[in-house]
Amino acid sequence: MADLLWPGDHRAGDHFSDDEVIRCMLRVETAWLAALSAADVAPATAAVDLEDAVGRVDPTALAVASEAGGNPVIPLLAAVREALADRPEAARWVHRGLTSQDTLDTALVLALRGCADAVLQLLDQQVEALSGLAESNRHAVMAGRTLTQHAVPITFGLKAAQWLLGLLDARDDLRAARDGLPAQFGGAAGTLAGPDLLLRLTDGRGDAVALARSAANRLELPWSAPWHTTRAPITRAGDALTRATDAWGRIARDVLVLARPEIAELAEPAEVGRGGSSTMPHKVNPIMSVLIRRAALAAPGLAAQLHLAAAEFVDERADGAWHTEWQTLAALGRHTLTAAAQTTELLAGLHVDTGRMARLVSSAGTALLAEERNLAGFVGRGGDIDDDPTHYLGSSDSIIDAVLERARSGGAQ
Repeated sequence: MADLLWPGDHRAGDHFSDDEVIRCMLRVETAWLAALSAADVAPATAAVDLEDAVGRVDPTALAVASEAGGNPVIPLLAAVREALADRPEAARWVHRGLTSQDTLDTALVLALRGCADAVLQLLDQQVEALSGLAESNRHAVMAGRTLTQHAVPITFGLKAAQWLLGLLDARDDLRAARDGLPAQFGGAAGTLAGPDLLLRLTDGRGDAVALARSAANRLELPWSAPWHTTRAPITRAGDALTRATDAWGRIARDVLVLARPEIAELAEPAEVGRGGSSTMPHKVNPIMSVLIRRAALAAPGLAAQLHLAAAEFVDERADGAWHTEWQTLAALGRHTLTAAAQTTELLAGLHVDTGRMARLVSSAGTALLAEERNLAGFVGRGGDIDDDPTHYLGSSDSIIDAVLERARSGGAQ
């Protein structure tokens, strides 16, 4: 799967593809059948692996058929029951006690979790790459810039540590959001009345929450009270994905500025054919950073759409707001994973021209030390200033050490 209008989308692989979402829906229905059977509501013969039993469902046909009921679960169930013609008990019991939103919400949670896992693996690689850059360049002096102008001396190691700090925050948030993604089993209106009735009619007692927990456990998801119209799990995950693109966008923005020919302190990893122009053969555009920044600019709008939908949920099932989430989540997940892969490649091969940085510091003369002279003069020690930029780096080393220690610990600050 690849999107012509989102160059690099192939890096997201099968995550949130139509085939993947269908597989996730079949996994949910399989877990529910197994839970019904384990609770002696359905016979043992009903507990089948629907992915194996049904095989591949044509996503195009399913998409067309989805219009009639407004969601893909309804035609999927028809296809499942048809495929289970030789397994009548499974066909009879599939989906009993659930509602379409249970199946689709939990399937989207599974897809989100898989996407988050892939992003987190790449974030780990980025943390390692930036830790190396921060350590190896902790003494590489460069001009610090504020509001686009020269400010005071810094080191590239400090800049890399600041980039790293953003990644560590994003990783912590995404880990928490991923681990908190719950299964959705609520029945028609979030009461579990259907499963409760099935339990009471088969064994005279009902514990539908235990049944729902059993199905969630089979998917290795936490159980939650039904959240049909309370969408915090979705918005929390969307926010965490967006926070990751924020961190990468900030890195890409710096690279785009510092790779300008007149600055030339950084350069993207070279690859034959990358960054070319259709009309200007001399150009090697920093296209990786451009595409990473694109994701950072697009993600907040998608996250905002998820929040808008969450605010518009009504009654016990939303009339349109729920439906806007699906494609929004898919786009946000794939765009984030694409940008994660691009950022990983960028950082692994980033060229740092410390010589160019030193020359630019030298050419700035004493302007970078204006604050130092001002403060020394204020306390009457102006004569103690030696105009050496390496002597005005403050606590840069300690700051780098603190960020690197957090990266090594692997946890939150």
